[in-house]
Parts: sequence; C-alpha cells; structure tokens
Amino acid sequence: MKLDGLMLNKKKFSKMVEDTVFGKRLSYIDAIVHLCETVNMEVEDCRKFLSPSILSKIEHEAEQLNFLPKRNSLPLE
Repeated sequence: MKLDGLMLNKKKFSKMVEDTVFGKRLSYIDAIVHLCETVNMEVEDCRKFLSPSILSKIEHEAEQLNFLPKRNSLPLE
C-alpha cells in the first residue's frame, strides 16, 4: 500500500494512528476508521499495519464500549 509515494508499513501506520489520536483527540477506533478513509483502505485490511500496543488499546476501548466481553484483570480462585 502506498501513501503519497511512500510505502506504508506497520511502523508508519501505527505512528499515523498515534498522531491522529492525539492531534484530533479521537479514540483509537475512530482514528483508524478516519485514516482508512483517508488512504482508501478497507478497515479490515489495516490489522496487519497495527502494532501490538495499538491492538491492545483498541481491545480495551472495545471492552469499555461493550463491543467485547470484559475480562477480569485478576484471576478468580
């Protein structure tokens, strides 16, 4: 995938997501949707361009929005 003549990779796209989150004050989910629209990419295709830390933040946001079931942070015995 190319963006303005530059090859898009995991590091560049993850940096773009972080910049969008902090620059536009969006959630990670909204920032990714915004970037995908900007670079004409399907949202489903961007997973391979996301770092593990961003994936973790997205998962946390999804749990808070009840898109995913919440996990217990402490193991129950």
